[in-house]
Amino acid sequence: MHNGAIMSSEVHHLVDHGLAYPLVRFSGVLDATTAAPVRSILLDLLAGQPEALVVDVAGLEPVAPAAVAMLSDLRRETADWPAAHLCLCCPKDAAGWRATGWPVWPEPGDAFAELGEPDRRTRLSAELEPQVGAARMARDLITEACARWDRPDLVGPACIVVTEMVNNVVAHARTPMTVLLAAHDDGMSVAVRDNSAVLPSYDGGPVAPTAFGGRGMLLIDSVASRWGSLVLLDGKVVWALLQADHEPEPPHSDSHDAAGMPDPARG
Repeated sequence: MHNGAIMSSEVHHLVDHGLAYPLVRFSGVLDATTAAPVRSILLDLLAGQPEALVVDVAGLEPVAPAAVAMLSDLRRETADWPAAHLCLCCPKDAAGWRATGWPVWPEPGDAFAELGEPDRRTRLSAELEPQVGAARMARDLITEACARWDRPDLVGPACIVVTEMVNNVVAHARTPMTVLLAAHDDGMSVAVRDNSAVLPSYDGGPVAPTAFGGRGMLLIDSVASRWGSLVLLDGKVVWALLQADHEPEPPHSDSHDAAGMPDPARG
């Protein structure tokens, strides 16, 4: 008979959205088997574009190599978008968790105190249906964001990016979508989340007439300083970073700056 104890290779989680930043508490055994679902949970939270994500791992045993590798990879893959502050909280074995590259705090309260209050003025989002007119509504949001954040030089490039992203969803994914905008330093990010797992592809070469998303990604690549995508349990998010007078980088650059307190990555 099951006595209520957590069996091996089992992880439970609780998410609190009522705080300044999302807080997720994990309990159980984080190993090679459970690392993938934990990663999916964290990616789903990051896909909402929070300024920070606080993860309480006090209930996890042990600090396994698979857990360290997964969290290290997640930090690297999300360093550009959403460029969130990532915080681990654990009162014991902090040295083991620091191998992830995440800052580690004894308690969630310590992390929240260090993070301070979020600046909600730097985030905008809109829920759109996959229908004619969706791209126009997204461009209206871009115009509003660039005016609010004093980024007039980015209106044109950001409109190109969001138009291609939204039109890809309308033409191919055909699911509801979320447009996510954020101000970062003197630039901004544009992202679109949908419920299709099919990723647009672009290799920097000629685009075949039948290629999904090829021409759109070619345009995005021409105006964005950096772009990419994240696969989620219920679909994907495609993102791009825009900066005035940026120097275009080669596609598929693997360079990433470190994310986390006190200074998140570029975004």
